[in-house]
Amino acid sequence: MKRALYLLIAGTVLSGVFAYAASGQTPLEMKLWRLDCGAAQVNDLNVFSDTRAFTGKKMRLASSCYLIKHGNTYMLWDTGLSAALKGVPVSDTAPLSATLSTTIVEQLAKINVKPEAISIIGISHYHFDHTGQAGAFPQAKLLIGKGDHESLSASPPLNGADPTPLKRWFGGGGTSEAVVGDKDVFGDGSVTMIDLPGHTPGHHALLVKMPKTGLVLLSGDQFHFRENQALNGVPGFNFSRSQTLASSDRFNKLAANTKALVIIQHDPRDIAKLPTFPAAAE
Repeated sequence: MKRALYLLIAGTVLSGVFAYAASGQTPLEMKLWRLDCGAAQVNDLNVFSDTRAFTGKKMRLASSCYLIKHGNTYMLWDTGLSAALKGVPVSDTAPLSATLSTTIVEQLAKINVKPEAISIIGISHYHFDHTGQAGAFPQAKLLIGKGDHESLSASPPLNGADPTPLKRWFGGGGTSEAVVGDKDVFGDGSVTMIDLPGHTPGHHALLVKMPKTGLVLLSGDQFHFRENQALNGVPGFNFSRSQTLASSDRFNKLAANTKALVIIQHDPRDIAKLPTFPAAAE
């Protein structure tokens, strides 16, 4: 009986393999570019610790975004700081100040991708340093967590959410989706939004499966830098401390179990794990 069952399963698997080969289909091309979407000088690092773990410390954080090519489809993950911050000097005294040296559109031009080619924008959460340049891609469908979508849609907006950078999708006729739980963006397991509420009500990370690089886990703002990940730290401005801690546990276990390459999106040391633009991970 066991042998018959084994032969049945093996035959089914082999039939699928042969059928796929006979179809002439080839795997879709996948590429992942990291984009420069700004920087922030943080002169009081305790902004990111409600237990004051970083008293007297400062750090220059990156604001990174990501372009994903899935076959003939282009997706942006986060859209960084506003283009209005281009060339703005940073402060050595303010708790946090932000600047931008180049825009997403300027970087896309270097790899011959026109703004209208972007058909999907995935936003990890509604904070200004992740939504700033979304308006440059009005034709794209916006994917954002349900909790964030509800906060942005409310009148007035809830939980400190500012819909202004996303006005195309909140009152301007753009197409958006309030993502519930995890979302397999393309339906083939290659790009998955990972539900990690706490930083904001609908915060998500992104898990990308690359043919050569393997799994890449983009953090959103689950952590802002390595030391805060190591301490399981929680910024004082997070939406929910308990949800943040639960999501940190999920993120760390997911990374360990999948052996994914973890990219903390604000940590310059982590984003350096991926090729320098215009090179792409494959």
